[in-house]
Amino acid sequence: MSQTEKSIEHSRILLTGSTGYIGGRLLGILESSGYKIRCLARRPEYLEGRLGENTEVMEGDLLNFESLLPAMEGIHTAYYLVHSMGTKGDFEEEDRQAARNFRKAAEISGVSRIVYLGGLCSRDYSGSPHMRSRREVGEILRGSKIQVLEFQASIIIGSGSLSFELVRSLVERLPVMIIPRWVCTEAQPVALKDVLAYLTAAIGKEIEGDQIFEIGGRDVISYRGLMEEYAKQRGLKRLMVPVPVLSPRLSSLWLGLVTPVYARVGRKLIDSIRLPTVVQSPVSPDDFGFEPAGVADAIADALRNEDQEFAQTRWSDAHSSSGLSGELGGVRLGARLLDSRRINVNVPPAQAFRPIRRIGGKTGWYFGNWLWSIRGLIDLMVGGVGIRRGRRDPESLRLGDTVDWWRVAAYEPGEKVLLEAEMKVPGRAWLEFVVEETEEGGATVTQTAVFDPVGLPGMLYWYLLYPLHTLIFAGMIRAIAKQSKDI
Repeated sequence: MSQTEKSIEHSRILLTGSTGYIGGRLLGILESSGYKIRCLARRPEYLEGRLGENTEVMEGDLLNFESLLPAMEGIHTAYYLVHSMGTKGDFEEEDRQAARNFRKAAEISGVSRIVYLGGLCSRDYSGSPHMRSRREVGEILRGSKIQVLEFQASIIIGSGSLSFELVRSLVERLPVMIIPRWVCTEAQPVALKDVLAYLTAAIGKEIEGDQIFEIGGRDVISYRGLMEEYAKQRGLKRLMVPVPVLSPRLSSLWLGLVTPVYARVGRKLIDSIRLPTVVQSPVSPDDFGFEPAGVADAIADALRNEDQEFAQTRWSDAHSSSGLSGELGGVRLGARLLDSRRINVNVPPAQAFRPIRRIGGKTGWYFGNWLWSIRGLIDLMVGGVGIRRGRRDPESLRLGDTVDWWRVAAYEPGEKVLLEAEMKVPGRAWLEFVVEETEEGGATVTQTAVFDPVGLPGMLYWYLLYPLHTLIFAGMIRAIAKQSKDI
């Protein structure tokens, strides 16, 4: 065992950004590898129920220096996986101050190594505030005696990543696309699994001094090429019409309309993706023990794993990525559309779960049963399964059971039911119920309808029926709450 590995064995790894996209995925890999981890989070409650036995969470804010010192105690390797692109304020100044606080706290606490995930740019990046800030953060972190390993990544391709969801939304929703100039800029996309492999290997790798690694996949391609490859794998025909001029502001508003990217985030994103992100100094496969994947394999892997990863972290899980808080009405989660509602009931969780466990079949759907029956009849008329299948048992559920035109895709007794629709719809649909105990001993019931539309027909289906769905879903969760009290 090397000296570095001995040091790590008796210390913890600090992970920032664990509620975000990359940090959340990395957390699971590090836990499965047996590392002792300490997560730093502004809102620790976001990590409840997601941590392994060797992982602890401490409340802290990178903009609050004093809150970082306790989190740094006994740390060998500290991951810096945060940035402020979603903030409404001066994100460059916030990034600058956060990096300075992190570096100073790490120096005082005797941290041995900092691992930072930055951005790749193969040309002058001064015109992109986002890229300029990412590079400046790396320079600030390296301005100490602590060893810094910086990975500069091109476009990251993985189910739920910002770039992948942008490509996915555009291709799925627009049969004809206006292509501004920045869509043809060259990049070297890297698969999510390869990014995570690099970050994981950085813990015990024997390296002298600070190092910058430019990481990309095997292929050099543009966003247009990514969209064409995605369309090919999804079997979609798309017409792309280039236009000579489309300002970043207009482009960001366009993205905000048809993709999951908020307009202010889109503007900062476009400022960076207008610049080439091609690797100039490739990492040797011998250095990290693997050959990075190509674009076709990265997209295929993202599509293959998206259902499995649906319940895991996504880029929009990070509180800062949206700039929003509170309850969800009708929103987008990546390319998927959601109607999520929550209600508190003054009964134990087991009692609150009982009407959910009985849903469908002879029990019905607690609200608008005649509307459900009409929808089932329509489905039957167009060759679907209709509502006639009912349930195997009126009181119990198990994985794989049919519930009218739904199938139980996930089931945790007393806590969660995930139903996947088998009706005829232009896309895929899920209905999820989650019951959690409150501090007062009552229960919170969260009901979420999810729709993954295919093309324009899917979008029209969701938005034309959304007023009716709103009525049904709002009435259903209220009726479930009432039913739980009457049991």
